[in-house]
Amino acid sequence: MEKIKIRSEKLDAAEISWFAPICNGDDEYLGKHDFRYKSNWQNTSNILLTADRLGYRNILCPSSYQVGQDTLTFASAVAPLTKQINLLTAIRCGEVHPPMLGRAIATLDHILQGRLTINIISSNLPGENMSSADRYQRSREVIEILKQGWTQDHIDFQGQFYNLKLDTTEPVKPYQQHGGPLLYFGGYSPPGVELCAQHCDVYLMWPETKTRLHELMKTMSEKAATYNRTVDFGLRIHMIVRETEAEARQAAKKLMEHVDDEMGKEIRDRALDSKSLGVSRQTTMRDLSDNEGFVEENLWTGIGRARSGCGAAIVGDPDQVLEKLKDYMRMGIRSFIFSGYPHLDECKMFAKYVLPKLKTVSLPQALGRQTTFEPNTPLAFGLRK
Repeated sequence: MEKIKIRSEKLDAAEISWFAPICNGDDEYLGKHDFRYKSNWQNTSNILLTADRLGYRNILCPSSYQVGQDTLTFASAVAPLTKQINLLTAIRCGEVHPPMLGRAIATLDHILQGRLTINIISSNLPGENMSSADRYQRSREVIEILKQGWTQDHIDFQGQFYNLKLDTTEPVKPYQQHGGPLLYFGGYSPPGVELCAQHCDVYLMWPETKTRLHELMKTMSEKAATYNRTVDFGLRIHMIVRETEAEARQAAKKLMEHVDDEMGKEIRDRALDSKSLGVSRQTTMRDLSDNEGFVEENLWTGIGRARSGCGAAIVGDPDQVLEKLKDYMRMGIRSFIFSGYPHLDECKMFAKYVLPKLKTVSLPQALGRQTTFEPNTPLAFGLRK
């Protein structure tokens, strides 16, 4: 495959992240909800803090309008309890007035002392039916306002959705003084690719065949070059690893025991993004799979039968999983966001069998974002002790 230009080209490690199920959906069996796995503070914070203790370098705190918890509130509450893990906190552009959002993000970044990363979401808000172009333009304006507020003394912005002229104050400035938190972004439409190429740092993809992933990476790399930029690439994917391949495949089958096609469609259609281009690509991938749901060696698409969004898992023994990840890294992928069912159990399983064999890194640290805050710089909460 043609080599892709990436931002952290010389990096020989990867950011290994887990997933905090803030939204309901964590279960032992898909399609059979068990109250023990309900999304609440106790369950989700336990998963996040376990991932921190086991050595994961980041964790996605997603956003959803389905039953679940508020992302920024949850992240702010759990942040002081963490030791080393970064928080990849999702924000839905348009939900919060951008100057206020900038202040909230900066505050959270100070609580974490620079361990904040941001997942940019451009979905419709409840009741909206905006075009793809308008949704991404709104996100572009939010990002540009955030960056003005984080790096300048004044916000002066005129756009399609926002017109602002105001001074910024010390609390608006994030802990990370070299451009603010890294921005992670996932989107497949041309306006989304354009937005990521222009403003974001890590392009997140859902699982597909290596050939199709390479095509996405090539398109993004070429588009970023038109802005004299490079981006890094990330993969959001589920994980099922067991001591043997047979056990891993059996675990995959067990996960889907209670799902039929009608139930799966009903579950997928609940999501606001169920008609998106990214979701349609996951459907195409399932259509290309064999009769056991494998579209590629150790890449199983069965989860997509009962999930909108990320619809495939790496399934195999520790050596197979490790080789699959190294293959992705050779392609240029530097960030991985894993999840599994139930999330706590699979988090421990991956940490036992695979994580110790990987060289991991905090991507913001590798890119020079997580640096010591200068003691003579005013902080949102006063000077650091």
